[in-house]
Amino acid sequence: MSDLAAVTWLFALIAVGYYWWRALQAKDVAFAAAVRHCREMDVQMLDQSVYLRRLWFKRNRNGVLSLWRAFYFEFTSTGEDRYTGRVVMLGRRIEGVQLDPHKVH
Repeated sequence: MSDLAAVTWLFALIAVGYYWWRALQAKDVAFAAAVRHCREMDVQMLDQSVYLRRLWFKRNRNGVLSLWRAFYFEFTSTGEDRYTGRVVMLGRRIEGVQLDPHKVH
């Protein structure tokens, strides 16, 4: 019976490792999208990071169940005020990048 328990724990460890690896890839994609969007909108991204704030399951266009993630980041347009932006991903695909209303310099 201990062989079955060892296989179960090994499978669980591999599954957690795989999720962690994919989560890091998604975070890298979200970060690149946030940097690109901030550059296009002529605002400065602060802290040079994104953080996962929401995680859920949602179906994509093909009806396949995928992870829906919302990564948040902070930016400034004037150098004084901080605003929040979001990168929404469905699976590996960027669904959109949004910036909160902000002052234009």
